[in-house]
Formats: sequence, structure tokens, C-alpha cells
Amino acid sequence: MINKPALLLVNPNSRSGRTALPQVRRLLNEANISYLELPPNSNEKPRDAILRRAADIGRVIVGGGDGSLNAAASGLLATNLPLGVLPLGTGDDFARTVGLPLDLAEAINVIASGKTSPVDLGMANDHPFFNVASMGFSADLAASLTEKARKRWGKLGYAIAAARLLADSRLFTATLEHDGRIERFRTFQIAVGNGRFY
Repeated sequence: MINKPALLLVNPNSRSGRTALPQVRRLLNEANISYLELPPNSNEKPRDAILRRAADIGRVIVGGGDGSLNAAASGLLATNLPLGVLPLGTGDDFARTVGLPLDLAEAINVIASGKTSPVDLGMANDHPFFNVASMGFSADLAASLTEKARKRWGKLGYAIAAARLLADSRLFTATLEHDGRIERFRTFQIAVGNGRFY
């Protein structure tokens, strides 16, 4: 049983982060999970928030999608704190890969149970990631998909933004070092996967 409170990090810019936050608080309280939140309008990065409060918390609960989880990854890795995932993103690819429920109440029940499972983290350019690290087209796509488009269109928003970006995409030269080999190539996309969904 975890006696210290959790650090709750809900990304307000994830697909349902802002609108789901009152429900998240209610469900956590109903599940008797104590938690701390960052001050409103805090600009503190998830990694820094975790590192700063590591001695005072027993776990970290991240609400958002894969980007939100990746933002917390290095703090989690440095502190070895358990992670609870609230699937509030557009694709929730990591949650689906590890078989977490996509229903918010069920996800909080998993956190309340205290059961943990080890997961592998990927590492790209010294940055840990849960599901996928990418550069090029998909990174540009993620950056161009506005909060409004994610909330309005969901996964379809990616297709709409991709159609707009594709015409302006340009090849770049990349060097990839892996498995004792070095490869050079021209591409418009590199993705390193650590999960089943992307």
C-alpha cells in the first residue's frame, strides 16, 4: 500500500485533459487515492515536477497521451517511482499496447489496486520514451495538430493535418546508429517503436 500521495500530472492540452480533470479528481477521491497537483498555470515541466517532489510522493499519475507520458519519462526513470496512466490522449497508443483500460473509471481502479508491472522504455538520443520516438513528418504532424483540432476531430484530425503537411514535406539526410551498425539514408520520417500501436 502506498502511503504517500501521488503526483497528479494531467496535460490540459491532451484531447480530454482539461474537460476530464473534474471527473479525474472525483474518481481519485472516490478511490481513496490522495494526490498533489501543480499550481494552476504552472509552467513546470513534468520531469522537473517529479524530481522536485520525489521524496514526498509515492507514485506519479499522468493523464494525457503518449506525449504526456514521454514528458514524464526521464523523471520517472530517475526516481523509479511507479506510474499510473489516465488515458486522456487522442490515440492512447501506450495504454493500448500494455492493455490498460481506456475507460477513465476503470483506469483509476487499476491505479487504486496498486498492482504494478514493469515496462520497457525506449531510448533515442538519450531521451527515454514509452511508445515511439520520431522525427521528420510525424513530429511535424504532432506539432501542427492543434488542441482544438484534436478535441474536435480526434484521430481523424491526424489525417486532416497529414494531408495538409504532405505537400510541404522534404527529404532529409539521417544517420542511424543501431545494433553495432551505422546507416545513412534520405527520408522524410524516422520512427523508433517500442509498442504495438502508432
